[in-house]
Parts: sequence; C-alpha cells; structure tokens
Amino acid sequence: MGEVIGKRVLDKGWLAARSTEVELTGNQLTTTNPPSSVPTSPWMEAVVPGTVLATLVNKQLVPDPFYGLENEAIFDIADCGREYYTFWFFTTFECKLSNNQHVDLNFRAVNYSAEVYLNGYKEMLPKGMFRRHSIDVTDILHPDGQNLLAVLVYPPDHPGSIPSEGGQGGDHEIGKDVAAQYVEGWDWIAPIRDRNTGIWDEVSHSVTGPVKIVDPHLVSSFFDNYERVYLHATVELVNKSNSVAECSLNIQVGTELEGNVCLVEHLQTQHVSIPAGAQVQYTFPKLFFYKPNLWWPNGMGKQSLYNVEITVDVNGFGESDSWNHHFGFRKIESHIDSATGGRLFMVNGQPIFIRGGNWILSDGLLRLSKKRYKTDIKFHADMNFNMMRCWGGGLAERPEFYHYCDIYGLLVWQEFWITGDVDGRGDPVSNPDGPLDHDLFLFCARDTVKLLRNHPSLALWVGGNEQVPPTDINSALKTDLQLHPYFESSIHHGPSEEELSPVLMDPSQYLDGTRIYVQGSMWDGFANGKGDFTDGPYEIQNPEDFFKDDYYQYGFNPEVGSVGMPVAATIRATMPPEGWQIPLFKKLPNGYVKEVPNPIWDYHKYIPYSKPGLVHDQILLYGTPTDLDDFCLKAQLVNYIQYRALLEGWTSRMWSKYTGVLIWKTQNPWTGLRGQFYDHLHDQTAGFYGCRSAAEPIHVQLNLATYFIEIVNTTSEELSDVAIEASVWNLEGECPYYKVFEKLNAPSKRTVSISEMNYPKSKNPEPVYFLLLKLYKMSDDGILSRNFYWLPLPGGDYKLLEQYREKKIPLTITSLTFIKGTSYEIRMHIQNTSKAPDSRSLLSSNNFIQESRNQDFDMSSLEAHAPERKKGNSLFQKMSQNFSREGSGVKVTEINGTGTGVAFFLHLSVHASKKDHKDGEDTRILPVHYSDNYFSLVPGEVMTITINFEVPPGITPSITLTGWNYSENTVL
Repeated sequence: MGEVIGKRVLDKGWLAARSTEVELTGNQLTTTNPPSSVPTSPWMEAVVPGTVLATLVNKQLVPDPFYGLENEAIFDIADCGREYYTFWFFTTFECKLSNNQHVDLNFRAVNYSAEVYLNGYKEMLPKGMFRRHSIDVTDILHPDGQNLLAVLVYPPDHPGSIPSEGGQGGDHEIGKDVAAQYVEGWDWIAPIRDRNTGIWDEVSHSVTGPVKIVDPHLVSSFFDNYERVYLHATVELVNKSNSVAECSLNIQVGTELEGNVCLVEHLQTQHVSIPAGAQVQYTFPKLFFYKPNLWWPNGMGKQSLYNVEITVDVNGFGESDSWNHHFGFRKIESHIDSATGGRLFMVNGQPIFIRGGNWILSDGLLRLSKKRYKTDIKFHADMNFNMMRCWGGGLAERPEFYHYCDIYGLLVWQEFWITGDVDGRGDPVSNPDGPLDHDLFLFCARDTVKLLRNHPSLALWVGGNEQVPPTDINSALKTDLQLHPYFESSIHHGPSEEELSPVLMDPSQYLDGTRIYVQGSMWDGFANGKGDFTDGPYEIQNPEDFFKDDYYQYGFNPEVGSVGMPVAATIRATMPPEGWQIPLFKKLPNGYVKEVPNPIWDYHKYIPYSKPGLVHDQILLYGTPTDLDDFCLKAQLVNYIQYRALLEGWTSRMWSKYTGVLIWKTQNPWTGLRGQFYDHLHDQTAGFYGCRSAAEPIHVQLNLATYFIEIVNTTSEELSDVAIEASVWNLEGECPYYKVFEKLNAPSKRTVSISEMNYPKSKNPEPVYFLLLKLYKMSDDGILSRNFYWLPLPGGDYKLLEQYREKKIPLTITSLTFIKGTSYEIRMHIQNTSKAPDSRSLLSSNNFIQESRNQDFDMSSLEAHAPERKKGNSLFQKMSQNFSREGSGVKVTEINGTGTGVAFFLHLSVHASKKDHKDGEDTRILPVHYSDNYFSLVPGEVMTITINFEVPPGITPSITLTGWNYSENTVL
C-alpha cells in the first residue's frame, strides 16, 4: 500500500552539527553512519525551519543575542569565517510508494546554498535566499520506506564585515548576494552573527500520482460595477510517467459557512491529455459569479474568502494531485492623484486612505511560526491599520504571513531585495549595480511572485527601498509585472469586457498582471516621486507640528518614524540590571536637554525623546523621572500622544494634501528600543493604542495646531444627524467646559472641521486639563468615536500631573470570564464611581454602536455586546446569555478612593498567578489582545474592555490594573 496523496511537513526530529566537527561525508551520514537519534557531540537538536544561530541559542551554546550586550560575545562570521557557520542538518522520514506514485523533496527556502544527500544520493541546491527547491526523489527512496536525509548548508557568499561605527548594512558586501540585507546591522538592529544561515523555511515531501500540479494562478476580473465577476485559473501540469496521461482536471469554488461546512458555488471538470514526461500549461474556461462577496481591507468591510480547490484525476490511477487556496474577489487600482501628487489606492472602486506601517520581519533569527505571524498581523489590524510595507532589506514574506493578512485585511506592499544603503550609497559607498548575479535575482523575484500572487492582501510590487534595481533588472521586472488590460488603472470605470480585444490573453496566463510594479519606494507617487530623500523624519516631534502645512510637503510618505520605548517589565526581562539605568538629562547652553542613555540602551538603538534645537524633551514635560518605572510610564504618555498626533495630522488633510502614510516602523525583530508599537516579547506600547484611536474608520479629533474639532469619515457612507460632546475636566474633578455640537453631517471619505474648542481662550483656563470628545448618533446616543486628550496651555507642560498621582479615584470593575480550552476571553466593565457634576447630562455609559475591531480569528463565534445605557439593565445579564455556563464566572472588584476626578491612563496586564514566583520575575502572559488599553475615565464614565489570550497548561491567569493614579491592583 502506498502513501496518501499530499504534502508532509518535515519540521521535527532534526539534528545539526558544525561541518568542521563532522568527519563523515554526506554519503556516509545517509547510508552507513547516520547520527544517533539521541544526539551525542557534535550533534544537537536543531531548529528547522530556522537558522544556525537559532539552533545554537536554543541549545544555550551561545548566549541570547537579543539580551543585553550578549550579541557581542558571539563570534561574527567576518571574524571566524564562513566554515564556522557551515552546518549539517540531518533527519529521517518514512515514505513508501506504490506503483506510479511519485515524491518530491521540497525546500521552500534555504540561505544560502546547500548540498542535499538522501540515502547516499547527492543533489545541489543552488544559491539564493528567496527561491524554492523541489527534487524528484522517487527513485532514491528506500524500498522499506525508511529514509535518511542530510543537508549541508553554506552561508551567503559575501557575508561582509561590520565597521566599528556600525552603519546601514555594515560594509554592504551582503548586497552582492540575493539575500536579506539587514543582517549586517542597521540603525535599528545589531548584526546577526551567522547572517541567517540555515534551512529557514518549510521542508516537506509531497506525494503525487503520475501528474503533478504546479503553481496555479487565480485571477478575478470585474465588469458592470462589480456585479459581473469572472474567476480565471491557469495551472502547470507535469506528467512524471513514461506514458500519455488522460486526465480529468477539476476546479471547485466554495464558501465556508461555519466550521468545516462549505457551500460549493462552482464545480467544473475538463479533460486534458498530457504527453509522457511533458509539462503543459492549462487554462480553465472562466467561471462566472454574480455579485460575489468581495474582499475588503481592514476598516472598509469584510474579508470574504472563498476556497478554491483544483484536483487532477488520471485514468487508471485516480486522484493524482490536489491544490487549494483561500481566494478573495477584489480589485486593487492606484494612480498618482492630481490634487496631492501622492499615489492614491482604490479597492473595489473605493478610494482608501492608507494608514499603515513598515514591516521588517517577525524575528531576527527567523524563528518564524504561524502562531507568531497570527499575533503580529492581528496586532496591526487591532491598530486599525490597512497596509504593511515589507521593506526591501528584509524578507520576501512567507505564505503564512500573507494568509493572516488575507484574514485580517492588511494590504501588503512587497519590495524586492534592493536598498539604497547597500545598493548605491552609504559609507563606504556601496555597489550601485545590485547583486553580482542579476539572473539569480530575477529568478528569485519571479519565483517569489508565483509563491505569493494568489493572496488578495498583496497590493503592489516595489523594486527596492530608497533605490531602484539596476537598469536591466528593473526593465525585466517592468516587463514581467506589466498589467493585463483588465487591471490597468483608471480614475473612472475601466473599459467593458466587450470593448477589450476578444482575443485578449487570459489574465491568469500572466506572471501576475493584476498589481502595479513601482520601481522604488520614493518614486511614482511616493515621497517626491523622483527618489530624492523626502521620507522621514525619524525622531521625536512636537505633536502640533504634524498638523501644520509645512510638516511634510508630498502626498504619500512611505516612512515617517519616531520613538518606541517599551514598558519597564520588558527592559528588566531583556537586560541585566546595568541596563535598567535611565538616561542622563544633560542641559545644553541653548536651553534644550540632551539624553545620554546607558551603553546597553545605546546598543539596542535607543532613540531619545528630545531633539535639541527643535523639540524639548517630551518626557521631562511631566517632570524628571525618578527610576525605570517612572521613566517608562512617562514614555508611554509620550508614545500615545506622539503617534496619535502623527496619524491625526495626516487624516486632518485626507485627500486635500495626503493620500497615505506608512510609519517607520511598527515592530522590532529583536529587543530594540525605537520605532515600535509592540516589543519583541509582544507587549504593546501606549503608541499602539494612540494609533488604534487615530486610525478608526470614523473618528473625532482635535487639530492640535488650530484647536478645531474635526470629524474623519473614511467609510463609504455619509454620516448624518450626528453630534459631538466636548467636555473639559480639571485636576479637581470639575467640568468647567461642556459643549454639544448637534445636527452635524460628515460626507463619505472626508475630514470635516466642526468648530473651535475655545477653552484655552476662556477666562482663567487651567494650565493642565483633560478633554473628552465623543461623536455620537443623535437618534440613540450611540457612540461612534471616543477620544481622550490631556493638554497643557500653549507653550506649557504637564508637571501639575505629578501631584495628581496622589489622588486616588474610586473604580468598580465587573468582569466576566469565558474559558475555552487554553483560550480566555474576559470582559471587564470598568466604571469611575467618583461623582460626576450634576449639571451635566453626560454620555457616560459609552454605548458603542459601531466597532471596527477584528475579533480573534479562533474566537469569532463569540458574540460581543456593548453596554446598554438604560438604567437598571445589567450588561452582564445580557452578556452571560451568549456564553456557556461552564468556565464562566462574574467577579466584582472595588478599588476604593476618596478623590473625585479622572481615572487617568489605566493600563491592564495579564499575569501568571504563581505562589513561589521570584522577586523581579517576569510573570506576564503574552501576547494579549485588548479592545483598548492605556485609557482614562471621567467621573461616572463606564468602559467595557475585552481581553483575549492563551495560557500555558497548568497556569491560572490574573489581571492587574495600574494607572497614573494607581499602583498595582490585582482585579481578577
């Protein structure tokens, strides 16, 4: 009996050893002298997929390069030579074929080249980090089904060396190879010592019958205003047998209704005859759909996905191979907007204002996993982002990355492996001609296109970061990635199907044909469109400057960055005590302060919260920090303001000045201290929630330059009969300013200026005050957007908040817990129970009627209910009806206080409850998805926070609340 048709992933049971410590040949390792399954020196358990360094760190043979200064204790490949990081990887697998079955051994990516030995037979894997390898091993398998596999992996040919001053991409030698360029270090990461050598992506073997399916291409075309849609599909078919294969080729399109139940919408069967040993391309007759469910980006609608399955049956054999993929019907267009000069993206005919971030990669040691990818992508959706840019010095991202972008609605800008620093400028000046082997670059680029092109989230291809590829490569990519006429952009509706040539090539026969290719990240509608250095800046800014007309002059900024200090617990978890010292604040003659960080922070690329001469230290506006906890808390206040202002400044001039912005950058693939919304341990900074607020599809905001209140409506529906409640609160808990702006309208895709918030011009305004804005429907008081500010008078600071920390504000927290296996969902109903001013009729119960939040994918069946505003109605009575009683529980916690006022900057965190935990031990459970965090409540106000997380087996979680007015309180 043979194998079941399909793929088996080989991700367990791998061993590794340094090549210089193994005296055996590959032939011997896979025949007479395999290593023992219980490894003895020099063999060790290996991380596959992964890198050499990931394996060494896992076995604690080198220190953790992301902890403190430990990376300095690891040999760099420039000093120890390529042989030091040339490693054997070994495993065994079972596979026993029956008649006319065939098997391929697949490597989805290896860095940088390899020798493969299987049962004594040798095969070379050619160079290139971004290419797939598939070897037909049918005739090499052992008759008994027990197979021995050894892979000797070589590092990149040009790993380069690291100048003493560091620099962007080290000495740029890595640019001679087709590989990730960040590995020689950058201004945001230390060098990766093995340059990511290893089997860094999936290894598998796939069993087929006589005919194999290769790289299907799915394309949808749209006509009649998206009512008439066609699915096009082209597939490569390989006949591995020595006789003609008579085949039934099937395509099935279904919609997943619930769980594993699938509604089949289309089923088509075609007959194909394939000569012996031949590879043929076959295009299905197009499939017609009437008004299918469309795939929309985050914030624009649902991410509807269909399952497309292609199978081939061979006469006399049966099912020979199958392939399936989630597919989204959507059309992405873009053009250079005449009003702004920026590139304007449209999805399904609707303009989309881009608010997103730059992405490097998930982990610097390429410890990539579906679980980590899922968290990363959902975090971006949680921030209400709609695009991620895969930067050219990083990876061609993996299918798992794109899978979750498909699910959570993140458009992806995918760059090829060119950066200006490594390919044309820098110190020393780098080689402008790109990699040495241009044919290899193009092979990897074309293979990457085939790997990723069926994902609806993939929005555009870009030649490189701040540079264009060499002329011949650029010309070839423009040709290979030219648009099919169906997808050529037009501001208005494109031509009808009848107007197009009746002999037009089917779009699925193109390499891609559906997405634009832009030659570089600062060309053709990005930055100034000509490649000059007009992205950035990358330092701390005065928050009001983001709203000024002279802040950034071009329509689309692909990179603008700032600070990213994590919480104190992350510093303690990733650095020894000498790294817990906060910066020295050095007063300069011009009145500005320069921060001097400790050497460990400096190594981890800390970016200061001041810019002497331009921006006063934003942390010192709250007073001089006393210790690490105080510094990090004040840094979170700045993070929130900084990034909320950045995005609100851009959306304030949506379409009139800007078409989009991408923040540099959203995360760090190591324990870096700049440009991030969550740290490498997956704990969010307050900047995460500043972005989440500012990027709401419907949003109310304060223009910090003019002090006018604005409504941002990025949706396709006009807002009518809405109102804004604006209330100012002082540090005594009083409400000296209260105003309601009624009967407002906000057109679709527009930002509307409503009225000035004139409290600062009133008689005797407070030096520091709180402002709460609520946009709501007048028909039922349903909240559309809530935005909370803490503000000084112009030119002032926040130092009065320091004494406000002593004011304890009472809270009541009612929590409902739902447990499903190791998954927890907790709803926390948090109320500021201090007395609200009697004279105000405040919208205190926050009846949020429109939430654009992505529910956790695994918890999507749980219904969410917002609190009712009517008195006497129990929120938790309604919520409890939607949960199984098993594992549920309601708990009420009171935090006593005597003060009246705002409960300021509340922060929830999840911890493992341990009786014997050591002093200083990091007890956080990470990652956690919060519906909101770092929030504040005015007197009488209620908020419901939803918390989702997984717990390790045997661990009981607890929830802790801290805040500006609160020390640590365990509330669940």
